[in-house]
Amino acid sequence: MLSPQSTETVRATLPAVGGAIGEITPLFYARLFAAHPELERDLFNRGNQAVGDQPRALAGSIAAYATMLVEHPEVRPGAMLARIAHKHASLGVTAAQYEVVHTHLFAAIVEVLGAAVTPEVAAAWDEVYWLMANELMALEAKLYLEAGLEPGDVRQSMTVTGRTRETADAVSFTLRRTDGEPVAAFRPGQYVSVAVQLPDGARQIRQYSLSAAPGRDEWRITVKRDGEVSGHLHTTVREGDPIEVSHPFGDLVLDEGDAPLLLASAGIGCTPMIGILDHLVRTGSDRRVVAVHGDRSAADHAHAAELTTLTAELPGSTLHRWYQDQDGLVDLGTVDLPHDVRAYLCGPLPFMRTARAQLLDRGIPAEAIHYEVFGPDLWLASR
Repeated sequence: MLSPQSTETVRATLPAVGGAIGEITPLFYARLFAAHPELERDLFNRGNQAVGDQPRALAGSIAAYATMLVEHPEVRPGAMLARIAHKHASLGVTAAQYEVVHTHLFAAIVEVLGAAVTPEVAAAWDEVYWLMANELMALEAKLYLEAGLEPGDVRQSMTVTGRTRETADAVSFTLRRTDGEPVAAFRPGQYVSVAVQLPDGARQIRQYSLSAAPGRDEWRITVKRDGEVSGHLHTTVREGDPIEVSHPFGDLVLDEGDAPLLLASAGIGCTPMIGILDHLVRTGSDRRVVAVHGDRSAADHAHAAELTTLTAELPGSTLHRWYQDQDGLVDLGTVDLPHDVRAYLCGPLPFMRTARAQLLDRGIPAEAIHYEVFGPDLWLASR
């Protein structure tokens, strides 16, 4: 909880800091990467940095956290922090890196705001930062402990055992551990980080959902060609090749109850939903499931046949598809949904914004709506 003195200082300066944070965060990253070029080369997503998505996501999370501290001190932003912690754990972030971030972030704040950053203001925002950082470090330490991993030691060598083209721009890879040990257990809906060495020597990392149920001897990921890492996987990685993959993480996971489910996806957002459906079939679930998917066209729909097969094997399930070239965009307002449904969303941000709004309009409570963002979470910055 923020101290009373800092609460008033942050409340008074939040408009100024919030208004400048879009300027502060790019400067912070420039400072950080100048001092630690290995972080840009080997950890952060260069594509998201280039288009500004990562700075906007950081700005949104800091502003949202500070606002909650002063406006709703009794509420903890658990969902936001859990999502960040899972991403950090999948990348192998450690506690020591928070000190590095603090140094360059506060230097950027002082450079942008100048004399407005009095000792009192600096102390108050320092308190905000360390409250957020300490919560994240605690969550990440718990994730590492639960996974039986040393902090930051999340990667393993795996071998590609199969490669299947799903559409013109989506390929599935099946993976086994190179050392012959069993693959780790995971929860339906989780993802792994894949690290690749690019031609310029950079080691870039991206997350991909596990697109098949747990409990098998292999993992499966499905990769859409939409960036330098996915392009490298498409053009370079073949069956028998080694690949560096993290332990599974992610907080968009299937709950263990018996409430009816809405699994709504668009584009490559189908991948965690396919994994969840596969799990429901393999475990003989009798939960009511409403599956919804939207895509540009039938030809662009990865795992389309698998989606049909899985939903057909679940008693009481229904399947709704929208192909933009024939049907327009997904409209959840027209789908029959139980009043107590738990909704899981994954896809492009405009799809999820619209889907969530449609569900809220129908009286589905916000706490029953869960989502996964591929890439930096711009949701908070844009709501």
